[in-house]
Formats: sequence, structure tokens, C-alpha cells
Amino acid sequence: APASAPSTSTAALDFEVFKTRIQPIFLAKREGLARCYVCHSQGTNFRLQTLAQGATSWTDEQSRLNFGAVQRLVVPGDPSSSRLLMLPLAEEAGGDPFHPGGKHWNSFLDPEWQTIANWVCGRKASEKIVELTGACE
Repeated sequence: APASAPSTSTAALDFEVFKTRIQPIFLAKREGLARCYVCHSQGTNFRLQTLAQGATSWTDEQSRLNFGAVQRLVVPGDPSSSRLLMLPLAEEAGGDPFHPGGKHWNSFLDPEWQTIANWVCGRKASEKIVELTGACE
């Protein structure tokens, strides 16, 4: 791979979309499971910034740090190689066998999975990813 590949790939990820569409997913309440933030604000390799007491969202500076942390878990243009999408996806749907926080999505059709995958693919949030493969194309 060319030496310039990492800088080109990170440029493909849109910070504003991350801040407004992706970060709220980490704070969403989950039936029977903890919010992503509960575990990922402490003691995990993927670390989200700690919210200020009483805050319901991150500051711009914290969002930039979260964006940096998430960039290590995604492969722009390749949802199925992106740990952010594959660890919480049910194994039957093609996800990784193990995610200590449980499986949050049962298929590629889950709206949260679609939102993150569209971001990874550089698409508008309203577009549908190919349902059967989870690929950008």
C-alpha cells in the first residue's frame, strides 16, 4: 500500500456526520444491554471521553478526541473490516464472535448499523447499504 494511504483514508471520514449522527449512538439506551458509553468511557481499548457531570453530549474538543479513537476502529469504504461495525453485530449476521458488551445489532438492516456503515462508506445517512453483504457498493 502507498505510504499516503492512511492520511487519505482518514480524510474520507466526515467529522460533522460523526458528531451529529454517530456519537449519539454511543449514548443510546439499550434494552437488556448497557449503553456503549458505559463500558467505553473506562477500561477498554476503545475509549470515549468522559461526559461532564450532568452533560448529555460531548464538547467539540471531546468529540474530536472521540473521532480520533473511532478512526482506529473503522476502515473507510469497508464496513465489514471495521471493528466498530462488526464487534457489536450478531455472529449469525456475519459479526465477530465476541464482544464483551453483547450484540447490539441483529443484522445489516439495523438502523444504527446502517447509519454507521453509511458514514464509513462516505454516503448520506439516508442511503441504504446493500442489505445482504453490508458492502458500500
